[in-house]
Amino acid sequence: MLRGSTGLIGVVNFITFLGSIPILAGGIWLGARANNTDCIRFLQWPIIIIGVTIMVISLMGFAGACYRISWLLRLYLFVMFFVIVALVGFIIFAFSVTDRGHGEVIMNRGFLEYQLNDYSGWLKDRVSDPGYWPKISACLRDAGACKGMAHYVRDPTTGMQMPESADMFYRRNLSPIESGCCKPPTSCGFTYVNETYWTPGGGGIAVPDTDCNQWNNDQRQLCYQCDSCKAGVLASIRHSWRKVSVINIVVLIVLVIVYVLGCAAFRNSKRIDNDEPFGENRMTKARPSRIQF
Repeated sequence: MLRGSTGLIGVVNFITFLGSIPILAGGIWLGARANNTDCIRFLQWPIIIIGVTIMVISLMGFAGACYRISWLLRLYLFVMFFVIVALVGFIIFAFSVTDRGHGEVIMNRGFLEYQLNDYSGWLKDRVSDPGYWPKISACLRDAGACKGMAHYVRDPTTGMQMPESADMFYRRNLSPIESGCCKPPTSCGFTYVNETYWTPGGGGIAVPDTDCNQWNNDQRQLCYQCDSCKAGVLASIRHSWRKVSVINIVVLIVLVIVYVLGCAAFRNSKRIDNDEPFGENRMTKARPSRIQF
């Protein structure tokens, strides 16, 4: 029975170790997007820390089960409880800061438009902070966020590659950052020349929008200072966080189950440890004395 209890604790810790892998992978994925797409470098660290912590304490619990070190198992269960609480807090935080904001459908456009006014809360204030946004916009520019905008099609008569037409561009499904940072808002009424080059007028009825004045055909500027670009970054973060949060919810359910099993197995092993000496003494006392003649 004792070996079965410690064996169960070892299996539980092995499952916990496996559960830490998708959490850590999600944090690394967010970090990769921070370097190449979203340019928000502080969001991935809480999830990475949680993943590494789960990995370390699961190994600690596994060692405690293998070598029957009670204090190590107690420490494992104690720390795991707070890790689960921290993971719950992170999931709640991730959903609360990304609960608002969405792209707007524009007639005769395959892509969505993004407005900063559609977002609110801490994350919006953080991204649009005048002291922080220049770092984000510089990261977007240096990472070449708009380099993938150029598409070419083959001319059927000459066979040469040529830029796609305006109608083809309007049917494209752009990412939030491409829509918000790499072209002017549709409401500005600019005329399409190519994906990242637009001229004022001729593209429809323009409406007052400060982003129209921020747009610049300079490939180093484009709409990186536009509110639509900030909204595009927020939409991209929202999409990324929601993906990671779904994975975290699944892992959280697994962690709670294995934690309950671990507590039950640890309690059972302690009960057996306490009963063994008593059982041995009782068997010794019950042993019949040798009859002497």
